[in-house]
Amino acid sequence: MENQNILESGIQRRSFLRYAGAGMAAVALTVAGCKKDNDGMVDPVTGAVDLGSGDIGILNYAYALEQLEAAFYEAVVKTPFGGMTETEKVFLTDIRDHELAHRDFFKAALGDQAIPALEVDFSSINFSDRTSVLGTAKAFEDLGVSAYNGAGRLIQSPDYLTLAGKIVSVEARHAALIRDLIENGSFANMEVVDATGLDVARSPKEVLAIAKTYIKTEINANNLPS
Repeated sequence: MENQNILESGIQRRSFLRYAGAGMAAVALTVAGCKKDNDGMVDPVTGAVDLGSGDIGILNYAYALEQLEAAFYEAVVKTPFGGMTETEKVFLTDIRDHELAHRDFFKAALGDQAIPALEVDFSSINFSDRTSVLGTAKAFEDLGVSAYNGAGRLIQSPDYLTLAGKIVSVEARHAALIRDLIENGSFANMEVVDATGLDVARSPKEVLAIAKTYIKTEINANNLPS
């Protein structure tokens, strides 16, 4: 019960949203000053979304993943799985609110360089089943952490790198919580932390290959830095 109380006293939604709102204006101004023509375009023939290049491309890459996570948790809260406890509902609602804040943060910061809303496909997820929902949440959170870890070295702007570091720390809290809901005390294992105590890092190509199962919109990441 003590551990549960610690978890329940975690990040307050309103405090997090205030943080996101306070930082958004500054980041948006920075992005606005670094516009690159044709970034974030939709191919008129294939309908594929081009993430763009440079730091703008990396921000759009993060925005795409946040869209996916936000859509997933919105569905989870809207259609609770059978037997969902009140504590689980509170936790999952908090995570939903964080992901919505992340998504909206990137959309506002990128302005007219933001990619459009992506179409998701959750047909493989049984939202009425706890195991299916939490298993997918675990996969999404672990993937998100590894995505930010892998993209960090590609970011040129110190301001963007700081932002990514703040968001990945929140995603890591989500990942630990979901793992603990699945099995108490299993907040991390060798799937996500290596023998030297470092988190897994994946390249954008690796991450998008995994995520495409749940994203119907075709994404072109060929112009991202590597």
